[in-house]
Amino acid sequence: MTASASILPTDLEFDHGSWDAAGFAAQTLASPQALAAVIDHTLLKPEATRQQVEALCADAVQHGFACAMVNPEWASTAAAILRGTKIPLGVVIGFPLGASLVSTMRQEAAALTRLGANELDMVLPIGQLKSGNHQAVEHAIRSLASEAHHHGAILKVILETCLLTVEEKLRAAEIAIQSGADFLKTSTGFSTGGATPADVALLRGVAGARCGVKASGGIRTLADAKAMLEAGANRIGASASVAILKELGNT
Repeated sequence: MTASASILPTDLEFDHGSWDAAGFAAQTLASPQALAAVIDHTLLKPEATRQQVEALCADAVQHGFACAMVNPEWASTAAAILRGTKIPLGVVIGFPLGASLVSTMRQEAAALTRLGANELDMVLPIGQLKSGNHQAVEHAIRSLASEAHHHGAILKVILETCLLTVEEKLRAAEIAIQSGADFLKTSTGFSTGGATPADVALLRGVAGARCGVKASGGIRTLADAKAMLEAGANRIGASASVAILKELGNT
């Protein structure tokens, strides 16, 4: 059975459990430590240096972030720094275009988990989704989810919501969940727009309590983070993480 045949519009109307966004946000914003625990401390710019990656990992350990998120070329460096700490290593795959071969992404996922990656953030095949080839989208996500879970890692699926219609966002979210995604993620931060509270709320509406929702892209202030949490996010991706924590500490 193909994804397009198995995932019907009526599936989106089912009760998938509730998520207490207000309660989660209040608990998370109660202290800098609680907020840090849901932030992926991120450095994905192509000109990032070894020194910057080392500083990112040191910040992640110091503040207790949810993970340190890097590009694949820095995975071994970050893994060595984080080894023996409680901070997971996150790495992006098929980033930022979502146009890689599935076989390439699967090989990359296997290599990265061997290097020590605990969390993988993949970009779904955006062009295939917009072409209506839902089976290809399902195949890509299911392949990566299988690889990640086999090695004890989790998979976050980036939808790049700024490029999608509402219908495409709903469809992509349902396909990702049914294909094994652990998180729905809004954005790469490298396209025409980032996370919005409206998109986070839409993704949480599809997910219910079935999987996580990560807001990423353009989150630079405490007000930004608060808006995403109150909309339904339970993970935040940000490069301004330390500044956001300091802002909360000063309130």
